[in-house]
Amino acid sequence: MDVPGSVAAGRRPVRGRRLQAGTSRGGGLQLNGARNVSVGAVPPMSERGSAAGTRWRPAVAGVTVLAAAGLAAAGCSTSSGSSSSVAGCSGKQAGAASTVPATSASPGVAAGWTLPGGDMQNTRDVASAITSSNVATLGVAWCVPIESTGLARSAGVDDGYSTTPVVVNGVVYLQDIESNVMAIKLASGKVLWTHNYSSPNGGPDGVNVANGVVYAATNHAAVALNAATGRQLWSRTLIGNNHEGIDMAPGYNDGTVYVSTVPVNPTVGQYLGGGKGILWARNARTGAPEWSFDEVQNLWGNPGINSGGGLWDPPSFDSQGNLYIGIANPGPIGEAGWPKGYPWGTSRPGPDLYTDSVVKLSPAGKLLWYYQLTPHDLYDWDLQNSPVLTIANGQPVVIDAGKAGILIELNAQTGKLIWKLPVGVHSGHDNDGLITENATPTSHIALPARYVLEPSIFGGIESQLATNGSTVFAAVNNLPVTMSANGVAESSKALEAAIAAATGEMVAVSQATGKVIWDDKLPSSPYGAATVTNDVVFTTTYSGYLYALNAATGAILLKTPLSSGSNAPVAIDGDYVIAGAGVPSLSKNRHALIIAYKLGAKGKLPGTVAP
Repeated sequence: MDVPGSVAAGRRPVRGRRLQAGTSRGGGLQLNGARNVSVGAVPPMSERGSAAGTRWRPAVAGVTVLAAAGLAAAGCSTSSGSSSSVAGCSGKQAGAASTVPATSASPGVAAGWTLPGGDMQNTRDVASAITSSNVATLGVAWCVPIESTGLARSAGVDDGYSTTPVVVNGVVYLQDIESNVMAIKLASGKVLWTHNYSSPNGGPDGVNVANGVVYAATNHAAVALNAATGRQLWSRTLIGNNHEGIDMAPGYNDGTVYVSTVPVNPTVGQYLGGGKGILWARNARTGAPEWSFDEVQNLWGNPGINSGGGLWDPPSFDSQGNLYIGIANPGPIGEAGWPKGYPWGTSRPGPDLYTDSVVKLSPAGKLLWYYQLTPHDLYDWDLQNSPVLTIANGQPVVIDAGKAGILIELNAQTGKLIWKLPVGVHSGHDNDGLITENATPTSHIALPARYVLEPSIFGGIESQLATNGSTVFAAVNNLPVTMSANGVAESSKALEAAIAAATGEMVAVSQATGKVIWDDKLPSSPYGAATVTNDVVFTTTYSGYLYALNAATGAILLKTPLSSGSNAPVAIDGDYVIAGAGVPSLSKNRHALIIAYKLGAKGKLPGTVAP
């Protein structure tokens, strides 16, 4: 489900909620609804898109340069040249070069953040100079503003940012919620180029960089840009109708780019009939199609009403080139109210494959197995996060979680469930889909007229997991809403206030046993995922704080205010941590910024969320 009330919000919210009395913690829930199937058949494939077949065009084409006036308006001191602009934060900064060698507590981890999930397995674990003994010395090195463009700017709507950047050859590459792509020099914060598309989508977005090319997407097309200049190399339309969009960072492996559509188009609506998630494999050099995987088949017999599927984040890849994807929810969904004549998802009876599933595909796109966590999802419980590929008890495993607030570990070869663990607050509705799976429009449904649902719209595990090889870390959001057969039984204003007041947790779980090692309660929703380096775990919260926690104990090592609220994960490279504060609408006098923290830096933000 997309975000209410703001084009800048991303697929994570712009506002939060306080916990209500009467909810219960879900550590001991019995969950019987998940399904696992290994198959040998290839699902139906289809083809769309070409250079000539572009259905929409970006509102702004070509490479543009940030204006100094625009940078100053965002609250950072500026200087500009003919082809780039520098945005700095006041105060002394540490030197450009790292003075501490990169280290790692885990053998074989990536040396830097060159991929959206840190590595091909999406572990979000990299080697760095940052440890529990020096993390408290992180200070502001530089900041760059996030600016609205196109229709959003004309409407006076703040831009947003909710992705993880990548750092390749000393350059930070990132994308905002309007699909605009930016390259920034890591050592100085100098903006090397921007390519503005002014193409709003549901987020989280992001880029992938390989062999001198930046791969990204607008709300309708996969694109490739020259990494040195930002010049567009190709664009290929992927959507099949205007009920679809794209809002993920592309995957890349061995000369192929992977991008999925999703049934969300902020310019038209979300989860409208006929909107499908289809994963496309495209030639990285030309954008030509190689194969596609239909994530929702024939929309369960009713494409005029039903929709579903899609990816938020890139696939994971094993050493054989097999793909592992986490697929989003079916539609219609209950929060918005059911369509007339089809309550409780009765327009889509059955499990609604392959929604809310981890799916393993061969390099040629053949379905090898799937595991469905939430059959016949009623509540927008995407299993949207990139599956994490790691080792447990000496065997390759897949760990994933999503908005249902349940961690799962699967055998990587067979997809068989090894363990399952609800985390955060669960109010007893985890299996409602099983109650309604075979219902008809006139069936009596054994659910109360009104009830508290948790996890809810923006609850559960909204953002990516991380692992250090033995422990998986999950950022959990606790947000209840009152539900009825007609949808969310709260006003939009009340819901926005509730999202802003929500709390959260960072949970560490043993990969070998599925048992909680520690559970650190947080005063705001950690939509900033989990990111690990050495013995430190990072996240950001919706209220606008960067946290660093001890990976072994959960003890808070650093809590520092950002320039605005955040729903973006961080990236780590050397002695830098790159954070995004892209939710400026939470309060006045806040600044939407990309912020680089560095060991020993002494810079100062133009303003923070601190009282």
